[in-house]
Amino acid sequence: MEVQQLSFQYKRKTILEQLTFSIPQGQIVGLIGENGSGKSTLLKLMAGILAPSSGKIELNGGEKVTRRHTNKIAYLPDIDLFYEKQTGDEVFAFYESQFDDFSKEKAKEVASFLQVPTNVKLGNLSKGNRGRMKLAAFLGRNAELYLMDEPFAGLDPLARESLLKAIIKFIDTEHCSVVLSTHEVNEVEPILDQVMLLKDGHLCAMDVVEEIRHERGEDTVNWMKNLYGKRVR
Repeated sequence: MEVQQLSFQYKRKTILEQLTFSIPQGQIVGLIGENGSGKSTLLKLMAGILAPSSGKIELNGGEKVTRRHTNKIAYLPDIDLFYEKQTGDEVFAFYESQFDDFSKEKAKEVASFLQVPTNVKLGNLSKGNRGRMKLAAFLGRNAELYLMDEPFAGLDPLARESLLKAIIKFIDTEHCSVVLSTHEVNEVEPILDQVMLLKDGHLCAMDVVEEIRHERGEDTVNWMKNLYGKRVR
């Protein structure tokens, strides 16, 4: 995905301004920043849910991203949109009817790996198991780009660990890319190839995680803190 000079305004307020970056195939990219920095808005733009005020977002070297690209881009919102009276099996059946790249067998395999029952109504599951079921449906797709908005928010450490293992196991990062926003930076850092830092709607930096660790001698959290103390370039 190529993003060039991307800006977005809502009710005359600038949310994102002049963002330019690329997401290479085969990369897991962490999107970090304070609340209100524009992370969720950026992911919705990349998913084609919102349209840019200016600039462009392209996939595969020239395809303008729109809502029609839901067949190539999997988006996991930060909120739970499932009906509480549905079971996991019913959620999977709905996904199968909506997405050509969805595999019910893969989704059930993910659910089994996460040890969450698919025949229980979602309203009867714990918050952690609802998060696991949400991820199982999401990972049941075989997309070109996976976008995840705070997949670990509000979950206990064990649930976050199991979700992280599932992401590693069930996404073929040789043939796709992943962008995930998170506040759990320390836990996610080991699987990241690159990290993007947003501040007040600007892209402060986008660096390779290995270079941050070995060349600068910092972890990602300290890298973020140091950059947040500087002016946006």
